[in-house]
Amino acid sequence: MVRFKEADARIFKNVFVCRRCKSKTRALPQKVKLGKVKCRKCGSHALRPKRKEHKK
Repeated sequence: MVRFKEADARIFKNVFVCRRCKSKTRALPQKVKLGKVKCRKCGSHALRPKRKEHKK
């Protein structure tokens, strides 16, 4: 499957994953860094950016 920048932006831009329950949410990075965004599922403020997969 070919990757192109529009698809990468749609999949990875502003997408964060909860460190506790692994659910995904879309938010602005500034708000996540300030702790204003919480997980919808468990209420945790511990979010990380979605990792890009590496092809072997």
